[in-house]
Amino acid sequence: MKSKLKPPVTPAQQFARRSWVMVGLLAVLGLGILARAIDLQVLKHGFLTEQGSERFMRTASMPAHRGNIVDRFGEPIAVSTPVTTVAVNPSIITQYPDDLALLAQAMQVDQDALIRRVSSNPDSSYLVVGRHIQPEDAKRVESLKIPGVLTEREYQRYYPAGEVTGHVLGFTGNEDQGQEGLELGFESRLAGENGQRRIIQDRKGQVVETVESVRAPKAGQQLVTSLDLRIQFLAYRELKAAIQDYKAKSGSIVIIDVRTGEILAMVDQPSFNPNDRSHLEAQIYRNRAAVDVLEPGSTMKPFFVIAGLASGKIKPDEIIDTNPGFIRVGMNTFEDEHNLGRADIATILAKSSNVGMAHIGLRLDRPFLYKTLQGFGFGKLTTTGFPGESAGVLSSPANWGDVWIAVAAHGYGISVTPLQLAQAYATIGSYGVRHPATLLRVDNAPAGTQVVDPKVCQEVISLLENVVTMPGGTGHLASIRGYRVAGKTGTAWKSSQGGYAGGKYEALFAGLVPASQPRLAAVVVIDEPSNGKYYGGDVAAPVFSSVMSGALRLMAIPPDDLERLPSTTLVQAVQK
Repeated sequence: MKSKLKPPVTPAQQFARRSWVMVGLLAVLGLGILARAIDLQVLKHGFLTEQGSERFMRTASMPAHRGNIVDRFGEPIAVSTPVTTVAVNPSIITQYPDDLALLAQAMQVDQDALIRRVSSNPDSSYLVVGRHIQPEDAKRVESLKIPGVLTEREYQRYYPAGEVTGHVLGFTGNEDQGQEGLELGFESRLAGENGQRRIIQDRKGQVVETVESVRAPKAGQQLVTSLDLRIQFLAYRELKAAIQDYKAKSGSIVIIDVRTGEILAMVDQPSFNPNDRSHLEAQIYRNRAAVDVLEPGSTMKPFFVIAGLASGKIKPDEIIDTNPGFIRVGMNTFEDEHNLGRADIATILAKSSNVGMAHIGLRLDRPFLYKTLQGFGFGKLTTTGFPGESAGVLSSPANWGDVWIAVAAHGYGISVTPLQLAQAYATIGSYGVRHPATLLRVDNAPAGTQVVDPKVCQEVISLLENVVTMPGGTGHLASIRGYRVAGKTGTAWKSSQGGYAGGKYEALFAGLVPASQPRLAAVVVIDEPSNGKYYGGDVAAPVFSSVMSGALRLMAIPPDDLERLPSTTLVQAVQK
């Protein structure tokens, strides 16, 4: 049987077959590429876009402008200025060690410290290495175009008046949030609402494109305070000089507009500059005028007289027998420096008789006295809302014995803040109407609360004028040329553990001007004067005179005591 032989394959046929194989392979490869393209571009487009966004797109904060704080006339006392925050991506910038040295130089920071901080956070993709960088430094950083370095705009608080308003305003922290003072107390009003934007970054961390604004930033509200920056500066200057002259530990001044309850000035010494936050300590930035309590000494005496007059227990022209110059109450003896004998109420206040006040206090109905003192704001917080404010100490009348009454009648056993005491004197000045004390400007003054008969306060204001004008009165250094002054001096031992500290005093003066129709109430406290003088009439009264004399002129309040001015002074005033 013969086998059939296949004809040999020619070279042409071999080439054709190989061509078809190659075409088939190319077709399969093309179909694979097409399928993959369809899979990536169509089927998995959403997933891949999301993954890409996670790697190169992020949400960046858009800081809001914090509301400015201004004085009652619109003068800025706290503003926000633009600054820059510098952040790095450690996983990127560590690949360029030489650039870290350049960055440290541009930011003017320690190079070794910067390297340690970056290298200790290798897993972080966003590490802040500099806050509140000044514009010139920020420009240097941005001009370097270092991979992995980001710059973001923020705001930093600046206080134009510096330490003049430091204790009232407080300060903000690194995140521009209020930490003390009005900045903290009115945080919800001042703080804006940060915005957000979505940005795309390249592999070096640089912003390539802003994709969208998620939420626009909302600026904080402006805060218009009751402060008069002119009077604030005047009080600051005079108090600082007094602290230095009397070598005192500290001091406070509070000035209130009698008609509205507005606080025109609140100053503490020693002060601090809120623009320099490198040496802030609680004992320095604490607002003593609102937070610290003290026993008010003889500045409390007018309120016991008010209670006596309002209750009918004493009369304005009544004579009190202070003989023999001391009084025994229980096991305790209270005495005056000089025996005043039979003295009227004006003399008892003018010469600050502890014996006379003990006699008055022991006559009073205790629940009525308690109600009167509370009506003037003692033992209660004021309405300022100042952070950390103290309510002072006023115990329940159930705990009052005769000794407590005799002690409290000349200002011990009761604790107040300078702010409380100023509000209480402002209430006397408004003829018994207690207006809410406020650090915000008042355009329409509230009606206030009538806490005592207006005639009683008018009588007490007249009595308090004698403290300044009567020969031998303790407050003659508080007098102001051309104005009638009503006020009371106070000198109190400082309390210490187990009793009172020998040789340590609080010197006070609280007063009203002009006395004919009070407009301003002020309290001056000098803590531990130590240059040989410590009485309130010698130390605090002159400060009151200097500050209030200037305040009256600044507010253009007309004089009410021209009759006592020398005729030459009046002629000169007319000629000018």
